[in-house]
Amino acid sequence: MERTLVNEISGKPGEKVLIKGRAMVVRKLGGLSFVVVQDRSGSIQVVFEKDSGIKVGDAVEITGEVKKDERAKGSFEIAGEKAEVIANNVEDLPFDLARNELNLTVDNLYDFRPLSLRHPKIQAIFKIYDLLLKGYEEVMREEGFTEIKTPKILEAATEGGANFFQIKYFDKKAYLAQSPQFYKQIMAGVFERVFEIGTAFRAEPHFTTRHVNEYTSLDAEIAFIKDFYDVCRILNKVLGKIFRKVGEEGAEYLKLYNTQMPEVPEEIPYVKLADIKKIIEKKYNYKISEGTDIDPEGERLAGRYAKEEFNSDFIFLTHYPWSDKPFYTMPSPENPEETCGFDLLLRGMEIVTGSQRIHLYKMLMENMKRKGVKPDGMEFYLNIFKFAMPPHGGWGMGSERLVQQILRLKSVKEAVLFPRDVKRLSP
Repeated sequence: MERTLVNEISGKPGEKVLIKGRAMVVRKLGGLSFVVVQDRSGSIQVVFEKDSGIKVGDAVEITGEVKKDERAKGSFEIAGEKAEVIANNVEDLPFDLARNELNLTVDNLYDFRPLSLRHPKIQAIFKIYDLLLKGYEEVMREEGFTEIKTPKILEAATEGGANFFQIKYFDKKAYLAQSPQFYKQIMAGVFERVFEIGTAFRAEPHFTTRHVNEYTSLDAEIAFIKDFYDVCRILNKVLGKIFRKVGEEGAEYLKLYNTQMPEVPEEIPYVKLADIKKIIEKKYNYKISEGTDIDPEGERLAGRYAKEEFNSDFIFLTHYPWSDKPFYTMPSPENPEETCGFDLLLRGMEIVTGSQRIHLYKMLMENMKRKGVKPDGMEFYLNIFKFAMPPHGGWGMGSERLVQQILRLKSVKEAVLFPRDVKRLSP
């Protein structure tokens, strides 16, 4: 008999079917045995008139007749006739997968990560993540972007600074990519609009709920822009389409977290960074430290302001200081101490960083000199600006932070299958 998936059961009332999956719940009542079986498409209850011999966590094959029952989840259940355990647990599970909430310590959640990922509520995180990645790819293609894949082993650190991982590359020093920045700029000069879904590495020794050292970045670069507002407008449109798609296709997973997709405004509000700092101090009596562009509490309050003032979960903060941005960021024409750079906040957390880039060779070299950045190892990138690079800009979006904010997770690590942070390299 061919296997039937759970989501196909409703079309087979009264038929005998074979299902395969994992036993997530096993209980006995009045001589009956109830087993909830989950496969990749969903879950269904199987009722046996005797002990099924199945334990929670077992991988099983079950044959039985499909019964209509309005009280059952999905309005159908299976009257079990034959059960075979095709793989079982050789030791007891360290926690109960049948519980609605795992309520594990952080260590247990990740030390037993291959098991905790089997829990339906944790699976829902990565179903939303899957829909987000799918949506990003679909929407970017709809908007005329070409997907690229860039190197992750580099001769020079993209962003400079100290937050890079150095590795041995045969007889040379090399670095893990902090972003695809150089390569996506080069490719904007080829295809005009490019995007990438790729891994990035940051050697930042953080112990926070919003940082990991290996993450998946949703990047884009766009040529022939007028200014950085063009980049923001395209990002606004892209997010609106993605969020609608995820909201429609992921409703059952959002429901498990008692949340809905944030509504993306037709025009996300803009506030200059210097202005939002004054607003936060005046309105919320919180002063952001000198020498800091904005801190996590400042972001939270900026998100609160966006909700109170504009009824928006999103807000663009613009014109970040020149001193805080990478050498390739275009200085503001109105004030050279500011840049054509922006962050996008969702519910009070930065999820996107972007800017207009310097596209003129002379300006780029002068900006590097002012910042004390040496060109060593970046010649392949710098030389392309000698050959008519058009005005361009783009963004990098942290996919895990996006999922964290959509589902209101306590830590970004919950949105990573196997998180890497300062202390954790396993599993």
